[in-house]
Amino acid sequence: MALAAARARTLRALSRPRPPGRVPAAARSCCSPAGAPGALPPGEYRAWRERAARDPAGFWADVARGWLRWDSPFHTACQPEAPAGSARWFLGGRLNVSARFTKHLSYVQALFKPLGFFTVNCLDQHVEKSPNRVALIWERDEPGTAVHVTYRELQDLTCRLANTLKKYGIHKGDRVAIYMSVSPLSVAAMLACARIGAVHTVVFAGFSAESLAGRIMDSGCKAVITYNQGVRGGRTIELKATVDEAVKNCPSIKHVFVAQRTDNKVQMGDRDIPLEEEMTKADSVCTPESMDSEDMLFMLYTSGSTGKPKGIVHTQAGYLLYAALTHKYVFDYQQGDVFGCVADIGWITGHSYVVYGPLCNGATSVLFESTPVYPDPGRYWEVVQRLKINQFYGAPTAIRLLLNYGEEWVKKYDRSSLKVLGSVGEPINKEAWQWFYEVVGEGRCTLVDTWWQTETGGICIAPRPSEEKAEIVPAMAMRPFFGIVPVLMDENGEVIEGNDVSGALCIAHPWPGMARTIHGDHQRFIDAYFKAYPGYYFTGDGAYRNQKGYYQITGRMDDVINISGHRLGTAEIEDAMADHPEVPETAVVGYPHKIKGEGAFAFIVLKEQTACVDRIKEELKTIVASKIAKYAVPDHILVVKRLPKTRSGKIMRRLLRKVVTEQSSNMGDVTTLDDPSVVREILDAYQKYKKSSS
Repeated sequence: MALAAARARTLRALSRPRPPGRVPAAARSCCSPAGAPGALPPGEYRAWRERAARDPAGFWADVARGWLRWDSPFHTACQPEAPAGSARWFLGGRLNVSARFTKHLSYVQALFKPLGFFTVNCLDQHVEKSPNRVALIWERDEPGTAVHVTYRELQDLTCRLANTLKKYGIHKGDRVAIYMSVSPLSVAAMLACARIGAVHTVVFAGFSAESLAGRIMDSGCKAVITYNQGVRGGRTIELKATVDEAVKNCPSIKHVFVAQRTDNKVQMGDRDIPLEEEMTKADSVCTPESMDSEDMLFMLYTSGSTGKPKGIVHTQAGYLLYAALTHKYVFDYQQGDVFGCVADIGWITGHSYVVYGPLCNGATSVLFESTPVYPDPGRYWEVVQRLKINQFYGAPTAIRLLLNYGEEWVKKYDRSSLKVLGSVGEPINKEAWQWFYEVVGEGRCTLVDTWWQTETGGICIAPRPSEEKAEIVPAMAMRPFFGIVPVLMDENGEVIEGNDVSGALCIAHPWPGMARTIHGDHQRFIDAYFKAYPGYYFTGDGAYRNQKGYYQITGRMDDVINISGHRLGTAEIEDAMADHPEVPETAVVGYPHKIKGEGAFAFIVLKEQTACVDRIKEELKTIVASKIAKYAVPDHILVVKRLPKTRSGKIMRRLLRKVVTEQSSNMGDVTTLDDPSVVREILDAYQKYKKSSS
């Protein structure tokens, strides 16, 4: 059977044209009436928050009984943390993330019914009630080529892929690596693993062969699912070739399933399986595996400062519930909305707010395969216009990048469909926040600056949910989500009371979405998150609680410097420097200072047309002195062409610290960098700066 013919049959459902930018009417129906307000009725937010803090087990038990579909009900909502880091949720409960089970009536139905929104698990129930509702809109790299996928079509893809995996010996508990660009098939791969009880570990389709191999070996994967090639920003990425190189050193891999993203042929070996051909032969019905609430759902690797990436483990029910609830209430998601999170599925944001949260809520979720500047800097906003996106969730790095191109690329397109804007990944500076709010959102959209981590599973602090018409402070995460009890700790491990205070950000109570362990190294999990402040989850971040009790993230604690006895978050200095119109990006790190203990060293990126570097440096020092204090002024300011960033857009400040502390021979893990050559580039610039300053 010809590969092209097989592919055409398998993906026929994905290529049926629909009117661009319009979700079919059938897609707007739901299991309950639309119109639920994201800002809760007067008094409700405070009541829910207080109950979740006072009686977390009771609160989450009620929510879980109503929000998820259970095969067997749980008997215990939460097993407390004894010892630290051992909390378990919904003990005895069984369910499947991708399927439907019997609905259990409870108090929570009455609680949520007035809000007009009642959700279920990710596929089958939506197929039963609204099979033609659009689940995914795949915004392919090629401009203007969006593909709509209904819940029925996604279920068909998922079941066929699941049966294909089972045919080749993948069963409950087995590990499967997914190394694919963003697409409906990559989402189906995740759901197929969940359906049969296999554990997926998605590896961003830009990591090197060495990085992929390391993750495969650490997790013990039995198979890899990949594409022949990827496409991003107009460039072709050799995914299969990278997998071939990686699996040479991975004896655990028995099969490599290869799908076709392009028409180009790739070399196929003995363990390579043409995925679409096999899927056409597979049954379109796959009985879901009944999973314990605490069975592993996925592993996701995040870079560690010690050099070895950490395999963060998330489990079934708690993670799904938390992702779904935060998706609904942080973004005010209504049935019929088009939810546009532009993150890659290789990161936790993609897991929680492209796949699991939206699909559990029966949402229409956008899959964005391209880049914000391909084919031009108007790409995001053209997509918003064409797909009529209602919620847009992206990274501050991308916003700062687009800000430099001016307003014309934004105003060229109609953004009237937008209701909520979201920022994720790092603290957003005020200039970028204001531009995002005023230019992109036209001053009328709610803008939620969200704080959370791979380890937390979902959003922990954000301006919404809140009381109706509650204020939003620019560039501030503000309010904890239900069940999240933030505390600030001092250097002696004591809780800091009151407002207008700063400290180490910890969380007092466990919550369902939190990670359970680091794969293969639970002691490292305990040491990283529970040892520094016994009895609390330590986020690794510093925070400021203002006079109204709102929280602002001040940066990683290892990004906090102590200048002459003054503790100062580097993000605060960066935020001040970002006010300079000719400085689009900054990164500040601490370095040893003979007199002050520590000093601030700033790396800055200038706009291309900038000429007078010395003038700009003096202006930056003046800005920092006026906005913070003279002691906060960086001792050194080094101009670089670009900053070292991960593929998700985060600046790797620990590498900059290595540079300024003369530890360049021990850089640690650099596999998550978008372009590792940036390290040499910055080292060269630093050496030239040293010579000129001596």
